[in-house]
Amino acid sequence: MALKSYRPLTPTLRFKSLPAFDEITRWEPAKRLVEPRKKTGGRNNFGRLTSRHIGGGHKQKYRRIDFKRRKRGVAAEVIGIEYDPNRTARIALIKYLDGELSYILAPDGLRVGSTVAAGEHVTPDVGNALPLRAIPLGTNVHNIELSPGRGGQVARSAGQQATLNALEGGYALVKMPSGEVRRVHENCFATIGQVGNVDHMNVSSGKAGRTRWRGRRPHVRGMAMNPIDHPMGGGQGKSKGGGGRHHPVSPWGQLAKGFKTRSKHKPSDRFILERRRPKKKV
Repeated sequence: MALKSYRPLTPTLRFKSLPAFDEITRWEPAKRLVEPRKKTGGRNNFGRLTSRHIGGGHKQKYRRIDFKRRKRGVAAEVIGIEYDPNRTARIALIKYLDGELSYILAPDGLRVGSTVAAGEHVTPDVGNALPLRAIPLGTNVHNIELSPGRGGQVARSAGQQATLNALEGGYALVKMPSGEVRRVHENCFATIGQVGNVDHMNVSSGKAGRTRWRGRRPHVRGMAMNPIDHPMGGGQGKSKGGGGRHHPVSPWGQLAKGFKTRSKHKPSDRFILERRRPKKKV
């Protein structure tokens, strides 16, 4: 995927860098695979604001992605690469031999006309889904299940990939995109390859309006508020947290930098062999 830059004729265009959409071959989704997507505006079922800075944006329809790769042992042909407004990755429309259509995440290198399949005995080619025990060591994978049959949960966004490091004791050791090494059951399925749209991380909107189109509202800094509105607000001139030295906190007083929010006794801890941030040696 390539990025498109613009001549700096206006301040908006000076730093704008957007996707060129060269890989897109279909612009209309398959009607049987889409459903309405209602916007929440950041409100819960009581109508109370629970997530700030959400609202507006362009209307979208949800594309049903087959994260489980339900049809096993049946080949399918890729008939189109599409844009999905609900995720950073591109999606591929595939057609099985019996005529059924389905969406999967489009890995980097998948082309129209390619053949993909899922099952224990398929070849480990890009776009094919296999159990971890059947994948060669050192292979890059994405859309990884954390429990057999649940569907892919890990490495699903643009450019993401994990690496299969080892197999031992009925488990696979997988190095996650974060750098964490995790133990995953060997019967869990994963898809070969890296998720497409690799250059997504280099996209620069160039203007605030494009962010509003995506449903993100303005985010005001706490230091720019009054003391009544934020613990870090107020003060004579620019100050670190309202007149005195104050560690960065949320509007409700929770520390914003370095405060660990992960539960100390989480059941999944036993599956983590190496943290993404190893402890510093004293």
